Amino acid sequence: MAKCLRQRNRIQVLLRADRGETDGEIAEGLGISTGTVFNTRRRFAAEGLDAALTERPRRGVPAKLDGKAEAVVIALACSKAPEGRARWTAKMLANRLVEMEVVESVSDDTILRVLKKTR
Repeated sequence: MAKCLRQRNRIQVLLRADRGETDGEIAEGLGISTGTVFNTRRRFAAEGLDAALTERPRRGVPAKLDGKAEAVVIALACSKAPEGRARWTAKMLANRLVEMEVVESVSDDTILRVLKKTR
């Protein structure tokens, strides 16, 4: 969803630039930074339309949890909490995933991001 929004913004940047709007006007009208406008226009001029509209691969570590592991997190979070607890904590879910050998290690922040996506 966010990827589609970014692509739509890039298209709008190029269309508005073609109409003669300034970077500031474009940024304000689309609710994006002037840097984004500048980079989109620069990339279009240097590499062409396809390059300006598509995303380059992002840096960073590959995701710890794939779709199957995320499903396990959600299923656990929806299940009955362990004895003596009212509900699961992110730390308990992370530890349980390691115990179940779904992953070698995972942070509670990663668990929270997965659960946030399901709301």
